[in-house]
Amino acid sequence: MQIFSRSPRQWRKSEIAENDIRRFRKKVKDFRISPVAIHIPYTLNLASAKRKFHKITIRDFIADLIEADKLGADYLITHMGSYKGSTESGGVSRVANALKKIFKETAGVKTVVLLENTSGSGSWLGYDFSHQHFVFEELGWTNRLGLCLDTAHAWAAGYKIDDAIGLNGLLRDIEAKVSLQRLKVIHLNDTEVELGSRLDRHFAIGEGKIGEKGFGFIINHPKLKNIPFILETPKKDDLDDRRNLKVIRDLYKG
Repeated sequence: MQIFSRSPRQWRKSEIAENDIRRFRKKVKDFRISPVAIHIPYTLNLASAKRKFHKITIRDFIADLIEADKLGADYLITHMGSYKGSTESGGVSRVANALKKIFKETAGVKTVVLLENTSGSGSWLGYDFSHQHFVFEELGWTNRLGLCLDTAHAWAAGYKIDDAIGLNGLLRDIEAKVSLQRLKVIHLNDTEVELGSRLDRHFAIGEGKIGEKGFGFIINHPKLKNIPFILETPKKDDLDDRRNLKVIRDLYKG
């Protein structure tokens, strides 16, 4: 499962109480939930060109990573951020430098940070896996870093993953620039936007442009079928989650 460990749209205001941490870890163990992923709040921006904002991001990211480790989370998922007011190359460099400082201050933490691909809207980094390659290279290919693939973002970035040819093209690109062994989590999301539109719009599984056929290829691909899949589809109530889960489970051939 994936959660936010705090409000995704506010700055850090407090820490999780020790008794809540113990209770959470017990529930995860009792219900045999594995893996547990935590998504970083949207307020943080590792690529920010604003010095003060960049420092605050690093400070809060360190606290979030330490807290994720206390909760026993396997992964902390983050977007690479926006380089607004700067250059793409400058933004990617700031991401790498920020993570160097974060990892230095969190030695011993077991929770792995996953870089999520993006749709590439505006000045957002991560739509091309060369961005992730640069960060991995700068950090010496540390095992503390991995990848998270979002299907809706990949489609919006121009990867035609609704057929086998397009999906294999995406996987070859990931393998060439980072390695599929680094791919630890997949966000399963359909989308209504056009291929390569760079718009980030999640939609119900099978009802968008990727469609049931596309998701059939994705979840049954021999290089992906053993990777954890997490839904980030829109929901008005729990029935929406149940419906999306049923579509995926009906498509799975394992």
